[in-house]
Amino acid sequence: MTTARVEKVVVSGVFSLDGQDFDVDNNVWLVGDDDEVLVIDAPHDAAPIVEAVGGRRVTAIVLTHGHNDHITAAPALREATGAPIWFHPMDRMLWDVVHPDSEPDRELASDVRFSVAGVELVTRHTPGHSPGSVCLHAPELNTVFTGDTLFHGGPGATGRSFSDRPTIVHSIRSELFTLHGDTVVRTGHGEDTTIAAELRNVD
Repeated sequence: MTTARVEKVVVSGVFSLDGQDFDVDNNVWLVGDDDEVLVIDAPHDAAPIVEAVGGRRVTAIVLTHGHNDHITAAPALREATGAPIWFHPMDRMLWDVVHPDSEPDRELASDVRFSVAGVELVTRHTPGHSPGSVCLHAPELNTVFTGDTLFHGGPGATGRSFSDRPTIVHSIRSELFTLHGDTVVRTGHGEDTTIAAELRNVD
């Protein structure tokens, strides 16, 4: 029996792209136990994330994609925790706008496996919202962390630079809708949903 659990921290700030700014609330996900955690996304401000970590060992900082509202705090979080930043190289042009003087530590791709607190998370490359978007599936927790690829209500936005609607729909159908219907979808913004609930929301 695993002791691993999922915790959520909501961090508010500004999303900037294509010359526009939007106030947003971002979900940060911590997967782990009382001793160690893996952190998914690092938006806006490292302080509330560090507070939620609470002195536990951070095994990895995994970024679902390169938009500033998911990566701004990553170097500060790395400095505070000593954990490596994992990032998909196809979003590097987005990273370089936010962090021109810093680099991620390790490259994400499909089927990268992370182990934390006795459970495994497996990455799935899901381009569309951005070229390097990834989701993390945690089968033992019956959960998939979808970043901005799939939300309660359907696919993530594709109206901006480096995004594409047919690509995101294909990613969702091929990489997410193959999961069991009762898999809980934990998103980058907003409320949870399930795979089954979103089947009708993706055309």
